[in-house]
Amino acid sequence: MSTGFIDSVRKRFAPLPAGPALRCRKRFLKFFPRGFNDPKYFDWERGYKVQAHEEWQRVLSRSKFRSLLKTQRYLEIAAAAGRIESRTNLLFSFEKMAFRDAVKDPAGARLFAEGLYELLYGRGPIAAKFDRWCGVIGGLPRKQTRVMTHPVVTVFPFIADPANHIFLKPTTTKRAALEYGFDLKYSSKPSWSVYRSLIEFANVIKDDMADLGPRDMIDIQSFIWAIGSDEYREM
Repeated sequence: MSTGFIDSVRKRFAPLPAGPALRCRKRFLKFFPRGFNDPKYFDWERGYKVQAHEEWQRVLSRSKFRSLLKTQRYLEIAAAAGRIESRTNLLFSFEKMAFRDAVKDPAGARLFAEGLYELLYGRGPIAAKFDRWCGVIGGLPRKQTRVMTHPVVTVFPFIADPANHIFLKPTTTKRAALEYGFDLKYSSKPSWSVYRSLIEFANVIKDDMADLGPRDMIDIQSFIWAIGSDEYREM
């Protein structure tokens, strides 16, 4: 008997979460009765995020990213990343503008490009790599609005690698954690300790909602958004 079949049976008959987690599940299913396979869910949440990831893979796959770095095409890398992100609604307009301003500068573009490649593909523990990445974003040139925010820090790794990285929208995520009964270790300053706590929250949701079949962090981030955002509260 295959491992995949056993896992599917285990997910199907896993006990439902209780308490706050069950209430969050019911809220999510209120909007998307078929869960992560609901057509409306794909239209509202998953579809455009998958499109952004697929575009990233066409333009900035590991091999293409590495080739662009070798030829010092830092501005091209930063412009492509900004262009792909701009087709989503993940960042606020002032965050999009702050990023574009920061990487128009050749030094800023190089800092961003080399730092992101190191985070995604570099060797060493993720904790150290993520904290270095926070330092990269914090070191980008600032014109008006600050660049160093949780959304800017997390959006590019999320789009590039949603199997392993998740996007952090502070107000919505904090509210979702409270609704879920999860003690999110949040600080306004981006760091590995905050991101690690978010990953732990994501893994709890993944386990609790296993029977709904979450595929990646896109599904987990969308679940968090559905239970924590004003957008869904007003429906």
